[in-house]
Amino acid sequence: MVSSRKSKPSLKAKPKATKRIGLALSGGLDSVVLLDTVCKAVQANSAKEPTEVWVFHIHHGLQKPADQWLEFCEKLAKKYRVHFDFRLLHFADQSQGNIEARARAERYDALTDLCIEHGIQDLLLAHHQNDQAETVLLQLLRGSGLAGLSGMPFNRANTKDVSAKDANTITLWRPLLNQSKADLEAYAKEHKLKWVEDPSNQNTRYRRNAIRKEIIPRLEKIQPGAIANLARSADLLAQSQVLLDRLARQDGKGILEGKSLKLKPLLAFSNADRPAANNLLRYWLKLNDLAMPSQERLESWWKDLNAVKSGSSLEWQHDEVSIYLWRSTLQVAKPKVGQWVFQDVPARGKSLGLPADWVTQAQAEGRVEERLRQGAEKIQIKPNAPRKTLKNLFQESDTPPWERQAPLLYINDQLVAVAGVGVSYPHLVSTGRRVLPAWLE
Repeated sequence: MVSSRKSKPSLKAKPKATKRIGLALSGGLDSVVLLDTVCKAVQANSAKEPTEVWVFHIHHGLQKPADQWLEFCEKLAKKYRVHFDFRLLHFADQSQGNIEARARAERYDALTDLCIEHGIQDLLLAHHQNDQAETVLLQLLRGSGLAGLSGMPFNRANTKDVSAKDANTITLWRPLLNQSKADLEAYAKEHKLKWVEDPSNQNTRYRRNAIRKEIIPRLEKIQPGAIANLARSADLLAQSQVLLDRLARQDGKGILEGKSLKLKPLLAFSNADRPAANNLLRYWLKLNDLAMPSQERLESWWKDLNAVKSGSSLEWQHDEVSIYLWRSTLQVAKPKVGQWVFQDVPARGKSLGLPADWVTQAQAEGRVEERLRQGAEKIQIKPNAPRKTLKNLFQESDTPPWERQAPLLYINDQLVAVAGVGVSYPHLVSTGRRVLPAWLE
């Protein structure tokens, strides 16, 4: 931790060399300080390592002055001569669920999209030591295990809801995680920085605000240095979690297959060593980028798994995805994220395709659309074969249940293609300009 409040916040961990870095800017004190320090560091090293800085702002629309914050961030980006982009989020029903958690999840998704769009590999976040202490206390109140109490890491790969192509290219960094709020305030005052204040940060009906405003100050009075100590404990617990993950990989031999779990050896392992089996199950969820479950939920899952009959299936809902037991294997079903594209077919080749002019005209008229499966849809995907329902085609191809809600492509209200199944054969031609629809994730 920086001892002098007048010292410049330093980067705890330096991102790997890259031509572009992104920075999440809310307009609050923390992110403004991060922007100032990063821009000065980039400028000082410009001769050795030229770097583009992109500033990303997420407009949640949850506060009346949100438009002013967007304007402030855009002007600040111009002042520092860095690139700027933003996303608008809309919460139709703010009473549904935990608005804090929903806003946080939507913010990360929007930041991920911006990084992919602009070719950003490293995204900097302005979380600091006080944020870490608050996170640890929140996890304690929730009864979290070691993974939750480890708090926020200094860096991690962002793979949730990102296609396989992009998953390994985005790393989240928290360079200020070893700096206290007081350090940042002193730096901002010394350098005469300006920022915006979010009035919702004063509302103690939000749990994090209540901890920040009521609990943390009392802890500091009882135990000076409590914030730094909580953050240090999170770091030590994170080191312990590394060892538990290593143990899970060893225990998972013969049980863990990629991102799936084999039921029979898993149950045998659970009966022999339930704590180690719980650790393996949590590690498996981590591999699938899912939140850690409560102890009660874990026990409920073990009860279901022990009661299920051989060859039967079951389904759980967890962290907004489905977990399936199918053919004695536990697998996570994530929604298909992607888009339909039309790829040119070589004109002189013999490959079949859709008439390009027909597709182009339909696109101009807005008659090309993606739809979700409703049931009873039929398609013919082979010559000299009858039209079959998607249900029959999925059964014939042994498609897992969670992959049967495949995106459908309609042109002029006609079913033309099904992701993972094929293209409607009667619509294909062998001459002229041709294109072939493909679902890209």
